[in-house]
Amino acid sequence: MSLVWEQVVIDAADPVKLGAWWCKALGWTVVNDAENEYEIRLAPDILPGLIFTPVPEEKKVKNRLHLDFRPQDQRAEVERLLALGARPADVGQQDEPWVVLADPEGNEFCVLGPRPA
Repeated sequence: MSLVWEQVVIDAADPVKLGAWWCKALGWTVVNDAENEYEIRLAPDILPGLIFTPVPEEKKVKNRLHLDFRPQDQRAEVERLLALGARPADVGQQDEPWVVLADPEGNEFCVLGPRPA
C-alpha cells in the first residue's frame, strides 16, 4: 500500500483571506478559490498543497501540528513575513535558533535558520 500526501488542511475563520495570505507568503498558486475550500499549491500539478476550510470556533491553543520553513536568509524572511501580517509567537521555544511566527489567524509556524553542517 502506498499513500500520496495530498494536502494539509487548515481550519480558518475566513478561508479565502487566510489562504490568500499564505499564497502571498509562499509565492504559490491558487488551485481552488471556493469560499468553503480555498486551496493553494506550489504549482497546480505539484503536491502537497494547503487547503483552508471554514470552522465556526476560534483558535484557542497552540497548534498540535505546524509548518517549518528554511529560507536562505532567516532574518530577511522573518522581516518579510512580519510586513505581510505575521506576528511573533511564543510557544515556549526559549533560545532556539528558529523563529516562531503566527499567521493572521494565529496558526504558528517556524522560520528555521541555516541547516547545521
